[in-house]
Amino acid sequence: MATLTTITDGKLSATIDSAGAQLMSVRLGEAEYLWQGDERYWARRAPVLFPIVGCLRGGHAVSAQGDVTLGRHGIARLYDHAVVDQTASSVTYELASTDETRASYPFDFRFNMTYAVADGRLTQTFAVTNTGEADLPFTLGGHPAFNVPVPGEEGASFSDYELVFPERWTAEVPTIDPQGLQDFSTMHELFRDADRMRLSHELIDELLTVVFVDVPGSSVKLVGPAGHGVELDFEGFGFLGVWTATSDSPFVAIEPWVGCATAYDESDVFEEKRGTITLAPGETCERSFSIRPF
Repeated sequence: MATLTTITDGKLSATIDSAGAQLMSVRLGEAEYLWQGDERYWARRAPVLFPIVGCLRGGHAVSAQGDVTLGRHGIARLYDHAVVDQTASSVTYELASTDETRASYPFDFRFNMTYAVADGRLTQTFAVTNTGEADLPFTLGGHPAFNVPVPGEEGASFSDYELVFPERWTAEVPTIDPQGLQDFSTMHELFRDADRMRLSHELIDELLTVVFVDVPGSSVKLVGPAGHGVELDFEGFGFLGVWTATSDSPFVAIEPWVGCATAYDESDVFEEKRGTITLAPGETCERSFSIRPF
């Protein structure tokens, strides 16, 4: 049975659901920053992405261990995760491979998801361990969505918000087709020699998802007209997705990814996907990103 767990540092609190190990709430005091889900737009809030980000071509790939058949964003979000460690300010979940998971993803793994709050910042840590006898290929990512407007910005519109980066750069992003596949041969220049980009429903509608590659400083802020928002730091995540559901959705998802959807220039060999991490038997890999509301 799915259970909710709340952690806090006294000011910042987070609530997590064992179903999918999904973040359900991020509150600074009484102010809720995380999108709370609404079937009119998008019912989820912050799913965990593993062992793929985005889509495989036709939902299928081949691997050294056999066929891989996975829906969008993989399997971690589909299962209940066991709580294996908990304190007042942190909680760790675990999902292990089973005959059922091996039917679609033929590898043995242990997937731990840890949430911890300290000094006004929520850190989300992915830990993947290869528990099998063959190499383990995977990608992973987060998908937290935030209310727009954020608390303290009531009355602001979606287009009043900016993504602010730590330095000036030129952002070129791939196109995505209706099947969710990426085309890196057709790039869109979103901005040149700038450190910010205004949110636009129209832009996201056109691109389906904005996929930034190698964001300088591995950091971004979502900032409203009154200066409130959220900051994400995501060292070790080579991609950043920005998405919303419809042309009037009152939220934006800011998604640190290791890897991305299958691209036109890739084969259907699972091990050859962009950003793939491969662990030898017994090895563990960790990646963390953080969220700071302000």
